[in-house]
Amino acid sequence: MIPDDLLGAHDVPTASDMEELGRRLGATLAAGDLVVLTGPLGAGKTTLTRGLAESLGVRGPIQSPTFVIARTHPSLVGGAPLVHADAYRLSSALELDDLDIDVDGSVVVMEWGRDKVDGLRDTWWDVEITRPVGGRGADTMCGDLGRSTAALDDDAPRVVVIEKRTA
Repeated sequence: MIPDDLLGAHDVPTASDMEELGRRLGATLAAGDLVVLTGPLGAGKTTLTRGLAESLGVRGPIQSPTFVIARTHPSLVGGAPLVHADAYRLSSALELDDLDIDVDGSVVVMEWGRDKVDGLRDTWWDVEITRPVGGRGADTMCGDLGRSTAALDDDAPRVVVIEKRTA
């Protein structure tokens, strides 16, 4: 159960702060919990998941599941495994069901899963990450070539909102 101090909006100024928020979130999760991550490319979904995975004590490395759709990370400490999935290329909850994810026996983190987790759980944790647009990171990678490439790697503040959702 996620404590009240984790619910609501959090200002997250750096990538290490995002991992720390993930560690705090992960410390509250158990088998059967579903976390749905929403945010634009480069928002920090996988960074948050790295911290969460560290807290759960699962085998890494934690990488974006975009190309494999789902990765299972077994526990190294006798706890629940972490299933890190990406629903971006899935069109419906039915396709998600075809992945045969052990939702009851795992902690499941679903990137791009909003509106696609119907039927997986009655309740889940919805995590939305927003970041500034039009000046940093993925938003300008192909744009202003006059910018220093070092600026693309700078931390940009994010806002993370954690809510409990029900079906």
